[in-house]
Amino acid sequence: MSCFAVPWVVPSSVLGRGGIRPPSERIAIAVIGVGAMGQGHLRVLLGRSDVAVVGICDVDRTRREQALQILAQSGSRGGGQPSGFLARADYRELLAREDVDAVLIATPDHWHAPLTIEAAWAGKDVYCEKPVALNIREGRRMVEAIRRCGRVFQTGSQYRSIPRIRRVCQFIREGGLGTVRRVFTQWSWISVPNLGRSRVPLDPPLPAEPVPDGLDWDLWVGPAPWRPYHPAYHRNPIPGVVPWNFCEAFGGGAITGYHSHAADVIQYAIGMELSGPVEILHPSSGEFPTLTCRYANGVLLHHVDSWPDVARLYGCIPASVHITGMFGGLLVGDRGWIAALSGHDSGPLLGDPEDLFHEMGMTAAERAASHNNDHHDRWLLGIRTRTPPSSHEEIGHRSASLGILVDIAWRLGRSLRWDPLEERFVGDDEANRLLLRTPRPPCTI
Repeated sequence: MSCFAVPWVVPSSVLGRGGIRPPSERIAIAVIGVGAMGQGHLRVLLGRSDVAVVGICDVDRTRREQALQILAQSGSRGGGQPSGFLARADYRELLAREDVDAVLIATPDHWHAPLTIEAAWAGKDVYCEKPVALNIREGRRMVEAIRRCGRVFQTGSQYRSIPRIRRVCQFIREGGLGTVRRVFTQWSWISVPNLGRSRVPLDPPLPAEPVPDGLDWDLWVGPAPWRPYHPAYHRNPIPGVVPWNFCEAFGGGAITGYHSHAADVIQYAIGMELSGPVEILHPSSGEFPTLTCRYANGVLLHHVDSWPDVARLYGCIPASVHITGMFGGLLVGDRGWIAALSGHDSGPLLGDPEDLFHEMGMTAAERAASHNNDHHDRWLLGIRTRTPPSSHEEIGHRSASLGILVDIAWRLGRSLRWDPLEERFVGDDEANRLLLRTPRPPCTI
């Protein structure tokens, strides 16, 4: 493949040349992967008058049919269904279309970086679910492809686009919490079939079962190491958002479901969203009771099983404090602490002293639980203006990288030193060999 796009040159499909609709009308988008997350994104796009959904793709015929039902029920279909609408199993048929401005990728994790790279070389702007990659080298190549081809990229860390979270993070970045000393985030266990609980994704031996009719399993596996079909990876009806994330071939465990969201908010708040930690300290070192990351600015990021551990193990908040919320972190500075959290169970923003919220000018209503965000708006604005959105490619890569580094340290059972500029472990060849996974032929990155 070769890239014909000059970096940051606006394509004709955006300018409206050659009879293609201009940005003042609609952006032509194809959705690749229409499982649980993809169908959610599809509904959002269909509700927008500035977007035309021109195609969908999924290797599962059942899910393609479900997506077509959503299209039929939407009526307007994004302001009018263009001629030549495609519903295909092979994403390459959509990438080859010149009338597709952008793609939204909501596939399993192992396809995120390869698909983003191919889409960039095909001249498409990209929204890709998190994590953007399952290894460091793959993520860096994704960043390079987006930049070289002049594409606009947004990853699905939408909590950064919740107004109250942005407000808290900006307050902390500007010194409102004083010098931040410690940050806490949750790191929960995942359930692995036949193996029980694990901190990191594993690869349990699952017996081969017949591939369901209408599912292209070879294409579903794609660049990942080959595994025979088993319904624990993929089945209908959809058993959850990411059922396959327990398997290291296809997903990232907590990297998939938690770390990418949490890292995005935390590294934004401490001003490290374009970098990363310099040390990953394993609890076996005896320095801290839980796995901890140290940043160059001195901030310590402690991973805990649950929020009560912040009081029980570290004594940084009163034991009587009841914290809710999944994604983000509890930040402790010279002037107090704030829990910058969001999630399905999140309640009001908490912190101490209360004066911190008065200084932010944040009312009780604004502190209350809110899941409203403008994440898609920021991506579409980026497409129109050719400017980076709120969670652009480098931010997405660095957010995924934090979880990947934690995963590697836990697997090796020891502390590691990390160079965030060179993106290599310092003096550890064994750890560095885990920074890349060779894709299954014929896929190349």
